[in-house]
Amino acid sequence: MELSQLRMFKTVYELGSIARAAEQLHCVPSNITARLKSLEQELGIALFVREGRGLRVSPAGEVFIEYATKILDLTEASRRAVAPGGAPHGRLRIGAIESSAAGRLPQLLARYHALYPQVALELSTGTWSQLLDDIQYHRLDAAIVAVDVQRPGLESTLLYSEDLVLIAPKSLGPVRSVTDLQGLTLFMWPTGCPYRLALEQWLSRHDQAASIISIASYGTIIGCVSAGNGAALVPRGIYEQYRQGANWQGHEFAELTRIDNLLYWHANAGCHPARDAFSALLQGHCLLGATSNEA
Repeated sequence: MELSQLRMFKTVYELGSIARAAEQLHCVPSNITARLKSLEQELGIALFVREGRGLRVSPAGEVFIEYATKILDLTEASRRAVAPGGAPHGRLRIGAIESSAAGRLPQLLARYHALYPQVALELSTGTWSQLLDDIQYHRLDAAIVAVDVQRPGLESTLLYSEDLVLIAPKSLGPVRSVTDLQGLTLFMWPTGCPYRLALEQWLSRHDQAASIISIASYGTIIGCVSAGNGAALVPRGIYEQYRQGANWQGHEFAELTRIDNLLYWHANAGCHPARDAFSALLQGHCLLGATSNEA
């Protein structure tokens, strides 16, 4: 069993095509086909089921991918560990919930690239549960989410606590309490979002009911509020990002507690200078932002 075979298997698994894998790995498809057949013969099982010109992953392949990924990650970690000076380089796969990606990361990503140009940074967004799954199965090196949960093999650190701001059309006038939202449509991320949960709990504490439309996009939510169709509860990072020239205004309430945002990574990922440098830069950036807000 060779590392090159494992890389080929993982690439085909991720792309779902030998031809696409060959393009990414800069080799001919016949080479990949031969190497995968050799790997299957050595393992004594079929990793893929051939269906005409296509193929799908076999049940054994679904099991094997986890081990192949761990082996490749450990190989990369060992290289980083013995690299002179441990300077950040290579690939760094970061995940984030959309509020963090849109409201907190743009400036930081540019700063990180300027400091560490040898790191190939990849950013993906998703729900918090999806992102933690991706870390657990080594598809991401770290992720920012707005929940504090225990997952086997994962470690985390607090980055910042996000203030919540209610945004509503200017035509609505002052919003002094939750009762001023009565009869108003609310736009929020689907169930499972911690910011939506904060809104639902706020309404419940005051015995208020509301019509909540689920939208998995802050850009669309902002657009709906700007059009005067309703209101939304958003993290401060999103509020600051979109407030310039907006046709809505923000309202803050002391009883709406902050939502912690944490950085997660896999405890068994080993030494990772690129991830550690990202974490340090992110924590410093968040600390500076918190100081500025307090001032």
